[in-house]
Amino acid sequence: MELQQLFNESVAISKTLTERPDNETLLKLYSLYKQATEGDNTADAPSNPFDFVNKAKHNAWESLKGTTTDSAMQQYIDLVKQLKG
Repeated sequence: MELQQLFNESVAISKTLTERPDNETLLKLYSLYKQATEGDNTADAPSNPFDFVNKAKHNAWESLKGTTTDSAMQQYIDLVKQLKG
């Protein structure tokens, strides 16, 4: 099966998990998804020092800078498989 197709299926599966992942895992899913679909983060960090959620999302995505699309997709697929059990 093609990587893109597996990735798309994993995205759909991630929305139907029976148990909500912890915040760290959710950030990992978010950042891998963004890296796989948009590439490196080029946005400025949130300027509001109290915007903790968006700052965490920005930093998580930023930490994947340089990761290829295929690698991000594969890591996302692997993480969803692990979460699904």
